[in-house]
Amino acid sequence: MRAPRTVFGLTLALLAAAPALAKDTPSSEQILKASKPSEWHRLSPERTAYLDLPAGRVVIELAPTWSPAHVANLKTLMAQHYFDGTSVYRVQDNFVSQWGDPDSDTPAKAKSMGTAKKTLPPEFVRHVDASLPFVKLKRDVYAPEAGFSGDFPIGRDPAKHTAWIAHCYGTVGVARDVARDSGNANTLYAVIGAARRIDRNLAVVGRVVQGMQYLSSLPRGPGSMGFYTDTAKRTPIKRMVLAANLPASQRTPLEVLKTDSATFQRLLNAKRHRHDAFYTVSSGTVGVCDMDIPVRAAPSKSHSHT
Repeated sequence: MRAPRTVFGLTLALLAAAPALAKDTPSSEQILKASKPSEWHRLSPERTAYLDLPAGRVVIELAPTWSPAHVANLKTLMAQHYFDGTSVYRVQDNFVSQWGDPDSDTPAKAKSMGTAKKTLPPEFVRHVDASLPFVKLKRDVYAPEAGFSGDFPIGRDPAKHTAWIAHCYGTVGVARDVARDSGNANTLYAVIGAARRIDRNLAVVGRVVQGMQYLSSLPRGPGSMGFYTDTAKRTPIKRMVLAANLPASQRTPLEVLKTDSATFQRLLNAKRHRHDAFYTVSSGTVGVCDMDIPVRAAPSKSHSHT
């Protein structure tokens, strides 16, 4: 009679399979190093804004396909040097850093907006159509669906055919009063913590792609909602300008990994199933705000293959 399989034999079989099960996931650096030039795209100067602070430059990729009226008004304000000489006057821990004219709500003191519009229609969501690409993730707390569209993390509601940019770390939105049309891009904020709860309640004009540390590392304001009670603690803004309005020598050329690329999918899978000497248990999933969209210095155009 054939002998039954022994515990010893079963153990040997499991040990033989162990290396495959415990294989380390590649690092982000390894995955990106193997990417193809065609999987990256260069940021357009017409869709890039620079917020120049004493500590350095914050580069913002604009989102005109999501909030066209607000981005257009922001461009008007920048062209008129509206933000030059204003400040970052609110930094609320685990929420946002906010900048603009701190007296914008006081007509007698407010800085002139010139030809920019004072009110704008709310652009909190947009209609979903065939022109909107979507890389879907498995689950989300704040939206029926979540994923990536172009260079932005988004939420979607298929039942209502709407989509919106998620308030992840680095998202740049437009502050407003209670009235839904009161946001006009003269006051902006960047998310420095947990802010998904304000999704679909404010217009989003872009996201920080470089220099986020100059906004997230600022001292927290001691006043209500993170406002500075001492005006001397505010961070002065040297200028905020559209990249296209600067000579090429003063621009910061960057390129972004395409979220519909094979390399981005490999990054997602590596984050979902990370395993190495430190990470012995993987989550098996990834949230839309957990995944940074890679950005790097763009090669000179003479060497670019994109």
